[in-house]
Amino acid sequence: MEKYAWKATIKEGSLEEYIRRHDNLPQEMKEVLREAGICNYTIWNVGNQLFGYYECKYGVEHAAKVQRESPVVEEWNRYMSDILIMEMDPETGAQPKLKQVFSFD
Repeated sequence: MEKYAWKATIKEGSLEEYIRRHDNLPQEMKEVLREAGICNYTIWNVGNQLFGYYECKYGVEHAAKVQRESPVVEEWNRYMSDILIMEMDPETGAQPKLKQVFSFD
């Protein structure tokens, strides 16, 4: 199973709203994530930085393609744009993948 990690910046004073929106993640968004094969998805925070990690049942490319082509994800990204600063990879349309430099099992 491939792993994917991303980072973003939360706008000052917006962390509580960010958490509230994710606590109320729409069912349609959950369905897209499942279709993309995304599982074990967690998001972490320190200061104004966010770090996300998930595993891809069907590979990173499949997960990126499903998300890139989804109007639900497009709407979610618009919805989050008032509280989140996120650079998107122009090729994949997703958050730039972080490069893994260490692993310990």
